[in-house]
Amino acid sequence: MAYYENVLVFRQDLTEPQVKEKAGKFADIIKELGGSVKSTEFWGLKNLAYIIRKNRKAHYVMMNIELPGAQIAELERRSRIDEDVIRFLNVRVEKLSTTPSIMMKKNTEEEVA
Repeated sequence: MAYYENVLVFRQDLTEPQVKEKAGKFADIIKELGGSVKSTEFWGLKNLAYIIRKNRKAHYVMMNIELPGAQIAELERRSRIDEDVIRFLNVRVEKLSTTPSIMMKKNTEEEVA
């Protein structure tokens, strides 16, 4: 089993409950493929650097997953098929992080200033 950080970028016109439902569906797909989801982070609605499929903003979701290496191609295929996913990225890592990602941490320098 290999470890991956899976980032899904969903369309801006979805509501937050719909995004969480979609993330749950992808978690079910990962379980179906023989993997497991270790943690999920909802990064929220963020501005995109450039317009993608007429979207200026998008909902970001990151999942730390454990999945057999042979199954990652099937996960990517299903991500490509889903019309609500405008981009995705799977990065293989040596070990999964147990701390919140940098996107979830508050910038303490801004709070002090």
